[in-house]
Parts: sequence; structure tokens; C-alpha cells
Amino acid sequence: MLFDPERRAKFDTRKFVAEKNSKAIRFPEISSCARSLKEEHGFKKVGAVGFCYGGWAVFQLGAKDNALVDAISTAHPSLLTNEEVDAISVPVQILAPEHDPMLTPELKAYCNNTIPSLNVPYDYQYFPGLTHGFAARADEKDEKAKKGLERAKNCVSSWFGHWLHVN
Repeated sequence: MLFDPERRAKFDTRKFVAEKNSKAIRFPEISSCARSLKEEHGFKKVGAVGFCYGGWAVFQLGAKDNALVDAISTAHPSLLTNEEVDAISVPVQILAPEHDPMLTPELKAYCNNTIPSLNVPYDYQYFPGLTHGFAARADEKDEKAKKGLERAKNCVSSWFGHWLHVN
């Protein structure tokens, strides 16, 4: 659908998010899953990665009063708020494309100024020339996009390998 201009033009994103996939609707399901991994399945450490709409969710999973995960990573997060950034209490990785209407220059600056002051490990990875969605749906015919996607995958893998390692 994303690559079909006619279908994309007919899709009402605001309605899709507000009526069926709001934070209030989805977070209870997401947090229940994260809680289950530790409580019911016995995982000692859990990480969460959120692409686009999942970005806000991983921040909430790693919040001070919630901390259901031990580390988070997000690529081109959408709907992320300053309050969610302020509340983070676990190691954070952000994969930021140069061009992103959702991860604005102001929000990038807020994250880069705030997260280091929270005394949590922070890794900010910048992807020049790339756009929102690069880490989830890159055009693999575009060499720059393909290399960005590969780099993003390797960054996340390394990040979680470090923070979720269990002896």
C-alpha cells in the first residue's frame, strides 16, 4: 500500500491511529507482552525495538515507573513526546534519518540534550541522506538506502548484544 500512490491517497492515517491503534488502545497489549516475557517465560533480560509507530511504545516500556524492558532501540520514531523522553530509565539507542517529519530536528535536539542528562546509556546513530522508514522498508534497489538498512540492523544487533548479554 505504501508504494501504491492511489491506495496511499485513500488511506486515512489519522483515523487508523486514533480509532484502532491509539497509544491508549495498544500500550496495554504491548506492555502485557513485555511483562509476560519475564514473568511467564523466565527471560532474565528483555529488549524492545520500535520502528516508526513503535518508537513511542519502547520509550514507555523503558519508563522510570514502568521499566518492563532492560534496553530499547528505535528507528525513525513517530508520535514520541518530550514527556516520554523525560521518563526513560534504560539504555536508549536512536537511529535517526536526516529527513523525518516525525523525528523533527527539534525532537532530535531534545533527545540529544535530555537523554544524556538522565544518567542512562545513550547511542544516537545518524543516517545522512535517508528518510523516515529507512530501517523498516528501504528500497533495496537504492544502494544508499540498502546500506542504511544494513547499518541499522547491525547497530541494533550490537546494541542489544551489549545490553542484554547474560552471563
